[in-house]
Order: sequence, then structure tokens, then C-alpha cells
Amino acid sequence: MTKRAMFPGIATPQLRTRAAVLAAGMGAAAALGAGVATAADGNAKDVTAAPGATAASVKEQADAQAKAAKSEKSEKKDSAAKKDAPKKKAAKKKPASWVAPVKKYELSAGFGLGGNMWSSKHSGQDFAVSVGTDVNSVHGGTVVKAGPNGGGDGPAYGNAIVVSHGNGTYTQYAHLSRIDVKVGESVKTGEHIAKSGNTGNSSGPHLHFEVRTSPNYGSAVNPVQFMRGEGLTF
Repeated sequence: MTKRAMFPGIATPQLRTRAAVLAAGMGAAAALGAGVATAADGNAKDVTAAPGATAASVKEQADAQAKAAKSEKSEKKDSAAKKDAPKKKAAKKKPASWVAPVKKYELSAGFGLGGNMWSSKHSGQDFAVSVGTDVNSVHGGTVVKAGPNGGGDGPAYGNAIVVSHGNGTYTQYAHLSRIDVKVGESVKTGEHIAKSGNTGNSSGPHLHFEVRTSPNYGSAVNPVQFMRGEGLTF
């Protein structure tokens, strides 16, 4: 009988070595399994242990993929929030600095026109409109003349208004059927000041409009040319 048979509980050195190698292999497999499980818990994708990989390297790979997945999810959430956010209101359009004295019109007699209707030449621009059309201040300013007899400029103008806009610029509105402002009153750009009419030396309903360098008759300049310089097209 051999020693191996006589002492079954004692392993030979070769058997002990094989057992140690087998135990180490099982431990590594268990570690790799734990790493894959960790990756699954972290919602990582496609975690595959490379041959010879350690449990630590598999866990690092799983953590990296889980972090990437979390970052992607956060980016999608931010993108959706921005998409659903209400759009900012468009900036309000800046109000016009100068406007036409009436909204709907046809141009009739122009500046500098000669004829029997005027003592010299036509000092303004006529806007053909019906009686009672709203007349508006073409720019902000202060009323310096308002009343019959052309507001002091003579009966040919009928009922009239003169507005000072500062810097030596004045506008006049004549042949009015009604005056709705008083001397000294401040008016804004586009503000209603009167109703058009056919008073004074007029051949028919219209608004006579002048641009002046003073509040008085005789200082008129071409109103169409002036208003075009302010960005208006007649």
C-alpha cells in the first residue's frame, strides 16, 4: 500500500498547487461577475469583460458608462425644457418720430404753385380729404396758435393751428372745420388736434399743411421735401 492510499487526507504538493490555481480562477470569475452586476445597476450599456480583465477595471468601465448615460439624460432634459419654454416677446417697434397729418388722403395743390387762388405762390401742401377727417400733429410739440382768422395769419386760412416743434420748426394746419386744442397745450406725435374742413379761402374740402421756420406767415418751406427728410414718403 502506498503513502497516498494510507493517508487519504493528506494531499501531495501537486494537488495543492492545482487546488490553489482553481480557487484563484473561481475568485476572479466571481469578481468579474460582481463587476458586470454593478454595471447593470448603473444602467451602463454593453459592459463586456475583456480576457484577463480585473474586477476593478470592469467596475471602472461600468461607472464611466453610467456617468455618460446620466449626462446624456440630463442634456435631453435641458433640451426639452428649452423647447417648451415660452418664446420671448418681440421687441416693440419704435414709434415713428414724424407722421402724416392725415391717414388717408390724396395730394392736391403742392408747394410753390402759382395761380389766382393765392396772393403770391402756394405756401404749403394740400391734402384732399372730406370734411370731418381727423387731423393729427405730425410731431410732438406745443400749440402756439389756434383759432379763426388763420390763428392770426389772416382770413384766407380759415380756422388754423400752428404747433412749435422746437429747433426753429413749426407746422400749420388750416381750413379746419373744428379745432380741438388750445394755445399752450402740449401735443404728442400723431395726436388728434382738429377736424378738416373747408373754411377760409378754399375751393373745396381739404387740409392745408405748412412747415415753417417761424410761427408766422411768410416763413414756409417745402413741406413734402422736409417730411421726406424725416423718413416719410408722400
